Amino acid sequence: MNFHGEALLMQAEEIPAIANDIGVESAALRAVLAVESSGLGFDKAGRPKALFERHYFYKMLKDDPDALQQAVDAGLAYPKWGEKPYPKGSDAVYAEIEAACGINTNAALLSVSWGLGQIMGNNFKLAGCSTVNQMVEEAMTSEANQLRHMANFIKSAGLLDELQAKNWAGFARGYNGPGYAKNAYDVKLADAYNKFA
Repeated sequence: MNFHGEALLMQAEEIPAIANDIGVESAALRAVLAVESSGLGFDKAGRPKALFERHYFYKMLKDDPDALQQAVDAGLAYPKWGEKPYPKGSDAVYAEIEAACGINTNAALLSVSWGLGQIMGNNFKLAGCSTVNQMVEEAMTSEANQLRHMANFIKSAGLLDELQAKNWAGFARGYNGPGYAKNAYDVKLADAYNKFA
C-alpha cells in the first residue's frame, strides 16, 4: 500500500453538514479537528495525516511472539505509551508504518491514528467501516470521509453528549484517553471552540 489516493480536500459546506447530521455545533466539530490535526487531513505528499502508535502495535502482535520480537528489535513496538518520542515529520511516520507493514500489515494499520480526527485503525468499526483496509482507503480518498469516520466514532463511542454539552474534560477522556489532562487536551479543545464559536 503506498497510502496515496485522490486526497480530495474538504468543501466549506461539509463540516456544517456533518455537524448538523450528528447534532453538534459546527464550532465544536472544528475544535476537535483543530486540536487533532490542525484541520488538515493530508500531509504535503497527499497521504492521510497519520501517527503510528508503537504501544498499540505491541498489543496487536501479542499473539505472534516472533513478529512481536521482530517489531521490538526494530524499535517499532513497546508495551507502554510514551517510552520513546514520536518521529518528527510525516515521512518519518510513514517510514515506521511501512516498516511495521513489513512485519504484519493488518496489525500495523490497526496501530495507526488516521486523518483529520486521528481515529485509531483498531476503531474501524466504530468509524463505520467493515475493515481497517476500508478505513484507510476511504481516508486516502478524501477529508470528507475522514470527517465521517470521526463523526461515526464520536457517536459510536458514546461521546456525542459530551461534545454537545461542550464538556471538554469528559469528551477528552473518552476521545483521547485517561491521560488527556497531561497534555491539556481539554483546555486546547475549549480554546479552539472559543476561537470558532
